[in-house]
Amino acid sequence: MSRASKPSGVADVALLPGLLAGPMDAASVDSAAVAGGEGHRQRMRQRLLKAGPDALADHEMLEMLLFIALPRRDTKLIARALLTRFRSFGSTVAAPVSEMMSVDGLGEAGAAALKLVQAAALRMMRHEVATQPVLSTWDRLTEYLTASMQHERVEQFRVLFLDGRNRLIADEVQGQGTINHAPAYPREVVRRCLELHATAVILAHNHPSGEPTPSREDVTLTKEIVRAAAMMGITVHDHIIVGRGKWLSFRMEKLLG
Repeated sequence: MSRASKPSGVADVALLPGLLAGPMDAASVDSAAVAGGEGHRQRMRQRLLKAGPDALADHEMLEMLLFIALPRRDTKLIARALLTRFRSFGSTVAAPVSEMMSVDGLGEAGAAALKLVQAAALRMMRHEVATQPVLSTWDRLTEYLTASMQHERVEQFRVLFLDGRNRLIADEVQGQGTINHAPAYPREVVRRCLELHATAVILAHNHPSGEPTPSREDVTLTKEIVRAAAMMGITVHDHIIVGRGKWLSFRMEKLLG
């Protein structure tokens, strides 16, 4: 017995839902991935709360930060893409926003979340430095300067202004330049000291190359600032050069002049 043939042009009713739905868009795929990964996220939260942040790898820290900012995205892929691009957690949160946002899927909300983490960490470290005489918390000071400057792509010259008890009055970037030079002027350092009623300063700049060895220009500039400051009764306690994960003290190296 022969089967009746279907009229041409009439689709099989069983296929209609698929034909009408069309392909899944990116948002649908992300939503499905997030829904399927909620157990994974919960396990990460529990591990963080019970074992502390050291229990999380760099990509897991980034993933957790991003799924707070991007609840409808698969943040695991974004976190791994960020680490591929910037190499480490610290370099990622310190990266320029324009470069962060070149990573597919991050967007403005994700970039803002990462920058907020960097700002919060630096604010906490700065508070610890500011609440006690700087010279008695030297380790905290160098940690703060390293965290603030080691990932900068160009040289940055900053001055920490201190009062008569060596407490921090202000921490200011005085110049930002190229990969191997940042403009700094002795008269501007002294002028700002007088405006802030600072009686001492600590100078600092970074070397994007990663090596904190001072150049001849670094030594010359430091001696000029020391002389100009001394004429106004202002003490230069030190000049710190920050490299990648290490630093150099002019005072310890007997280079203050």
